[in-house]
Amino acid sequence: MSNNTRTVPGINVQSTADIAFLLLCYFLMTSTMDQQSGLQRRLPPMPQQGQEQQDTKVNRRNIIIVKINSQDRLFAGDQLMVVSQLKDKIKEFLTNPNNDPNLPEMEPTDIPGFGTHRVSKGIISLQNDRGTSYQAYIAVQNELLKAVNELRDEFSMAHFGRKFAFLSEERQEIVKKAIPQQISEAEPKDVAKK
Repeated sequence: MSNNTRTVPGINVQSTADIAFLLLCYFLMTSTMDQQSGLQRRLPPMPQQGQEQQDTKVNRRNIIIVKINSQDRLFAGDQLMVVSQLKDKIKEFLTNPNNDPNLPEMEPTDIPGFGTHRVSKGIISLQNDRGTSYQAYIAVQNELLKAVNELRDEFSMAHFGRKFAFLSEERQEIVKKAIPQQISEAEPKDVAKK
């Protein structure tokens, strides 16, 4: 009997770790990590060169001025408040539930695919000081967006039985026309000039 045993050749693994490291580096450098930070806004189109910008006249009752000063104090319509109160103040301003003459006008508007609906002419004017902290600015922006988003959800639930995010694109456009988001931001100012 021949004792013919074969040995299985070993696999060379000396360079395996190097290859794995190179592949890891390659994919880290070539892939993109989508981390979006900041506020999602659609800006108005740039005016063409030489085109004069015309000021739009707006009835005073249709504007609420939200100010953040350099000490991060929040004023909404000349009333000092904390950030957590802002959402309810904006919702009341935009809906004008009691037809208050000091709150925005509600204009009957024909919305294609829906019909006539009373749409607020309310505009939120956000003003801040150059000394305003980024945290205060973002907190106020978030509250303004929460107010508009809650109003859109309420409208969506009342008329379509679903929250805004779960509506079709056509119905979302209807809701956006019924509850417009009109936030105007002014250039930051130095209020503490000497």
